[in-house]
Amino acid sequence: MAAFHFELVSPERLLFSGPVEQVVVPGAEGEFTVLKDHAPTMSTLRPGVVTVSEGAGKAQRLFVRGGFADVSAKGLTILAEEAIPVEKLDAARIEIEIQNAAEDVADAKTEATKASAMERLAQLREVKAALQI
Repeated sequence: MAAFHFELVSPERLLFSGPVEQVVVPGAEGEFTVLKDHAPTMSTLRPGVVTVSEGAGKAQRLFVRGGFADVSAKGLTILAEEAIPVEKLDAARIEIEIQNAAEDVADAKTEATKASAMERLAQLREVKAALQI
């Protein structure tokens, strides 16, 4: 497979920068896979797992909580609100995120705010199920 440049940046640090064969991104409208020469795209991210395939069977999985993905002729850049390698996640952290999202649902003042909070809660529950923690 042909390689392209990928960077994943969080407010704390640069988590990944280098050539990759493909990246699966948890976009707001659903997951999408980026390969070399992908059409230019910009998407918001939902909480989920970014899967980075570097080639030769080597892959990394990183949990992201919100942010943006930008695909251009230069490659893919993800600016994540928060990004953590999946192996460093623990059940307690995900449970805290789920609890916070549930509180946001309960505290919502408008239907739009409540719908957004419910969507985030559902996404976090999907992440928990996908990670099997």
